[in-house]
Amino acid sequence: MKYPLIRTALAAAVLSTLNPPALADTGMETRLQAMEARLNLLEAENQALKSQLKRTEQQVGATSEQVEKGASAGAASWAENTRIGGYGELHYNNLDGEGGASDKDEFDLHRFVLFFGHTFNERTRLFSELEVEHSIAGEGKKGEIELEQAYVEFDLNADHRARAGLFLLPVGLLNETHEPPTFYGVERNPVEKDIIPATWWAGGAALSGQLGAGFGYDLAVHEGLATTAAKSYKPRDGRQKTSEARADNLAYTARLKWTGLPGVELGGSFQHQSDITQGLDASAGSANLYELHGVVSKGPFGLKALYAQWDLDGSGPASIGADKQLGWYIEPSLRLSAQWGVFARYNEWDNKAGDAAGSNKKQIDAGVNYWPHPDVVLKADYQQQDNDDGKNQNGFNLGVGYQF
Repeated sequence: MKYPLIRTALAAAVLSTLNPPALADTGMETRLQAMEARLNLLEAENQALKSQLKRTEQQVGATSEQVEKGASAGAASWAENTRIGGYGELHYNNLDGEGGASDKDEFDLHRFVLFFGHTFNERTRLFSELEVEHSIAGEGKKGEIELEQAYVEFDLNADHRARAGLFLLPVGLLNETHEPPTFYGVERNPVEKDIIPATWWAGGAALSGQLGAGFGYDLAVHEGLATTAAKSYKPRDGRQKTSEARADNLAYTARLKWTGLPGVELGGSFQHQSDITQGLDASAGSANLYELHGVVSKGPFGLKALYAQWDLDGSGPASIGADKQLGWYIEPSLRLSAQWGVFARYNEWDNKAGDAAGSNKKQIDAGVNYWPHPDVVLKADYQQQDNDDGKNQNGFNLGVGYQF
């Protein structure tokens, strides 16, 4: 208690009630001291209980706060380290066929793609890409569901990286970067589509990095193509897409790229495969791909050019002229403003360039892109073909695309 005089008087009153005044001299002081000691002990015990209760409340509060912070931190960490993105495009083609070529008048949701990425730590990350083509997939449907990328990438140091899994091959301009807002024209150019052939992915492992002075490199070992005479030895028809892909003969791809000047890229790729048929066709053998490209972007002016060529060994490819397959294009463009751009492109390609018979194809594209937002584009172009076999498709294309 806070008032000892009051406490002592109270004790004396109690004792005087229990004992006559005559007994005060024989032990009252002793009893008062005992009573005071007892009250002090009770008060100390009470304060100890209060202190213990307060500490318990503080510990419970701190524990609850840590649990809440831990749960919040776990959710925040997962969300901060995981990325979602994607792209898509809708096309309308209105083409008139001549010389036996069919007309084409259709709408097509050509592709819908979702990206999923996750950073495990500062040196290790996952990237994946899931695609639905032509809107609907299933038995009897025209569409497909495809996993174009699913790889883990590791930083070896500040300049070099390694990856393993399923990834886009480092060849050409379009194969790795083909989101609709990043290129001109509704459809992807026919040279990179039919010769390289984009979009081309494979399972394997790769190294990439910077060498200094503007030079970068890529080296990859991966599943190869599996094309045969039944497919006219076309590289595009030989893509295995890492679906129980035969690995009797692996392929090896290397690229060297220079970006030492702002707005300039010069690069080239080489790929070798010892048997492009995976042992399925004894009349065919090794195949080599050579590709060169250049990009110049200065102010509103842009220029792209690319050349690609396949050389196939064996009597089978030679018998139909498929031992040499090549193509090239050149594309000047002009950015009129932040939102408008125009382009023209000349394409020439041949999947049977080794044959004297006319199999060469030519196509001129010209059109406009409109970007209401940097990641959204509206496109319109006109195409004119002049193929050696006389089978041409001429007309216009419209498209809308996005990325995020």
